[in-house]
Amino acid sequence: MNIQEIQDLIKFVAKSQVSEVEIEKKDFKITIKSEMKSKGGGNDQPIIVQAAAPAPLAIPAAAPVTAVAPAVAAPEVASNLIEIKSPMIGTFYRSSGPDKDLFVNVGDTIGVGDTVCIIEAMKLFNEIEAEVIGKIVKVLVDDATPVEYDQPLFLVEPA
Repeated sequence: MNIQEIQDLIKFVAKSQVSEVEIEKKDFKITIKSEMKSKGGGNDQPIIVQAAAPAPLAIPAAAPVTAVAPAVAAPEVASNLIEIKSPMIGTFYRSSGPDKDLFVNVGDTIGVGDTVCIIEAMKLFNEIEAEVIGKIVKVLVDDATPVEYDQPLFLVEPA
């Protein structure tokens, strides 16, 4: 399934009386739900929930394999630090816009539910909230760079 087909499904759910569409193929499953804000339609915002990640692509045995350095080296994590990890694949942003303040900086104290960054996935901007109370020790990702599922974004010293 390509991005255009997914966008067409989102438009279909947003414009129709359908509240949920679920598609399951061999290598992925996607559910698109519409959160109805008003009973007569109007201003419905579709919400996408990806239930299962796509299966990794297999490399044919005859294909040449070259060693590639990882984009982000795994940081050495002190035993007392907690990682805030990316819950999805997308583009990492430290602020809500180019002229806006950063959500968090090194040294900032955060609480449960505080927004620490935004991850854009398929034109949807998802606020990532802290699930721990503590102090930001290190930002592990550069602004406006791609991130993978479960990739560490921040190191936090718990309070």
